[in-house]
Amino acid sequence: MTSPWSKPAPPRRPALTREAIVAAAIALADAEGLDAVSIRRVAAELGARTMTLYSHIERKEDLLALMADEIAAEAHAAEPLPDDWREALLLLARLERDLVRRHPWRVDLISQRVAVGPNGLRHVEQKLAAIGKLGVERLTAWRILAAFNDYMTGFVIRQALERAASREAGISEAERAAPAEPHVRELIAGGEFPLLGPMIEQGVQGADDNFERGLGWVLDGIEAHLRDRPPPEDR
Repeated sequence: MTSPWSKPAPPRRPALTREAIVAAAIALADAEGLDAVSIRRVAAELGARTMTLYSHIERKEDLLALMADEIAAEAHAAEPLPDDWREALLLLARLERDLVRRHPWRVDLISQRVAVGPNGLRHVEQKLAAIGKLGVERLTAWRILAAFNDYMTGFVIRQALERAASREAGISEAERAAPAEPHVRELIAGGEFPLLGPMIEQGVQGADDNFERGLGWVLDGIEAHLRDRPPPEDR
């Protein structure tokens, strides 16, 4: 019989950290969606007791905020930003779009208004640095930021919903978009929708590459507004 002193001790579990908890929660959300994330489930993924996690993170809302801020770092651009304000904003927009593609559950947090952390603030700071290259006053910079954010929010929500619908149906995005739903075909067959009908029946070539084109239109509008507005003394 082996003595209790000679029996090797089991390997010690690494100390649980907040960073490990957040990483496990992000991996869980990436794999199964945000609804799968709970303190209890993350604890199980880490092989820890639920109450142990509560000593690091008090509530689920805090965990969601930490998750959102952790992935926000993925949208940071290497500095210095491009000298041209449009190129700088386009760079940040691409990073933000790609972040949501990797973590589609980020869209689910938009309506929950989770607390903003340091990485999220740095992302906003970089946007303002890009806008600052225009030399506009603070109020105008804030309005440009809002217009940029509104476009980005609308785009990433639509794209995330379309991707989710394709996954649930077990088909590719192209397959999902190709045929119109039967009831839609019935509605357009009567000729009541002469403009929309051909687009649905025949498709629109290149309709899936609208991200940078649409953002370009937004930036064109901003540029035209700044160019055409009266000088400061006349405002």
